[in-house]
Amino acid sequence: MNLKDVPLIWPQFAYPWVLFGLLLPALLLAWVWANRWLLPGRRVVLPLDRARARGGWWWWTVISLAESIPPLLLAVGLCILAGPQRNGPPQQKRSLTNIQFCLDISGSMTSTYGEGTRYDGATKAIDAFLDYRKGDAFGLTFFGDVFVHWVPLTTDPSAIRCSFPFMRPDIAPPPFGGTAIPKALRGCKKELVQREEGDRMILLVTDGIDFDVDIEEADLTKELKAANVTLFCVIAAEFDPQPSMINICRATGGDAFRADDPEVLKAVFKKIDGMKQAKVKPTISEKVDYFEPFALVGLVLLALGTLTLFGLRYTPW
Repeated sequence: MNLKDVPLIWPQFAYPWVLFGLLLPALLLAWVWANRWLLPGRRVVLPLDRARARGGWWWWTVISLAESIPPLLLAVGLCILAGPQRNGPPQQKRSLTNIQFCLDISGSMTSTYGEGTRYDGATKAIDAFLDYRKGDAFGLTFFGDVFVHWVPLTTDPSAIRCSFPFMRPDIAPPPFGGTAIPKALRGCKKELVQREEGDRMILLVTDGIDFDVDIEEADLTKELKAANVTLFCVIAAEFDPQPSMINICRATGGDAFRADDPEVLKAVFKKIDGMKQAKVKPTISEKVDYFEPFALVGLVLLALGTLTLFGLRYTPW
């Protein structure tokens, strides 16, 4: 391995001007180690009358090392005050997907579906889907012969979950009795194109057939592709999607599914999540605090300094 390929973790400092204070511990260290020559009388001697002490190089070195600890601790403290930093690990940012739920609330959605109705099964599947797609933006459109954008695109999934009881098929106004799919899809597309950031997806849940889809297949396909909208269609009933609907979905990068019961419906939503996975993109790494090595050195010096207080110091008898 080439040494140039080995990354060096060298700290940077948020307040580099504080490092000028290192001149003070440097001067203190110079004073400690130069004293042998500047002050020749500074020796460690035994308190014996008329005794001649020898040079004591070994003890002088040990004691000088002990006396160097306070200036070194000061240097470590100054480095910590300067705010040591290093580049953090590369981060990845989740790319936003704007998902517009287009939910059928026509009268047929009250039909029995498992232990509840088709509407109940659809809302439970959407609720689970919201957990799969944390971090995305969601909007909710109810439709029949007309449509209403009940929840604008938001990253707060609770807004979607709280909406389901208010537009149930059994309490919806009469204009919502039919299944005008092309009109609803165009309305959802108009909502999505207002969001410039992120991908765009419509998730249509219905139990009906609209023959206008056959007539407008080419136009719908062209409009959705031009707006970069991916369409998924889920039929919550015991029949297959219209061939024209399948064609539109696949042309935009999506697909159409049949869900005979609530369990299949949940599985379909999970499969859609796998087909349209969230994208991630790398971002510039941010600087993070890098106190660990300085703190470790400081603790070691502090422990050694505490031990030297038990007697390893200069005593000028």
